[in-house]
Amino acid sequence: MDFFSEQKFGKPDKISKGDYSNCEFFQCDFANTDLSNYRFSDCEFKDCDFSNAKIPDVVFRDVIFQNCKMIGLNFEEINQFNISFRFENCMLNHSSFYGTDIRKTIFKNCRLEEVDFTESNLLNVVFDHSDLRHSVFEQTNLELTDFRTALHFSVNPNQNHLKKTKFSKHNLEGLLTTFNIKIE
Repeated sequence: MDFFSEQKFGKPDKISKGDYSNCEFFQCDFANTDLSNYRFSDCEFKDCDFSNAKIPDVVFRDVIFQNCKMIGLNFEEINQFNISFRFENCMLNHSSFYGTDIRKTIFKNCRLEEVDFTESNLLNVVFDHSDLRHSVFEQTNLELTDFRTALHFSVNPNQNHLKKTKFSKHNLEGLLTTFNIKIE
């Protein structure tokens, strides 16, 4: 496997299977690409498209995604050891984090519509101004998770672990929708 360190990759570049450390990727098109077994450590992705990419056994350690389109990704297939990433202004609609341990992940200004977080560990995750419309939280660890500025979420307190979970008084409706309560 090739090793790449401290390199920059742009739109027309095709990257080969390898281990990427401290690299930057700008406007790269990974849509529908098989990224199986690629390794990314301390990397930044800006304005990249990962839609429907295949990501089995991909390593994401200390990775930042900015303004990326990441529709339909199955994050449960990635290498689960030491997952660490951050998402800013990304579109992750129809993706799945089923059963993943993504504690301390930050989703800032992201669209997370119809995302599956079933049985995931979201300990200390922050949903900062992120849209969670129709996303699924079932048997999910939401301890210390921050929903204070999250939008359009629905969390059933009877089906999730909510110890010290943070909500604002303006978005409590997302916590009560499963009880069919009207808030006016």
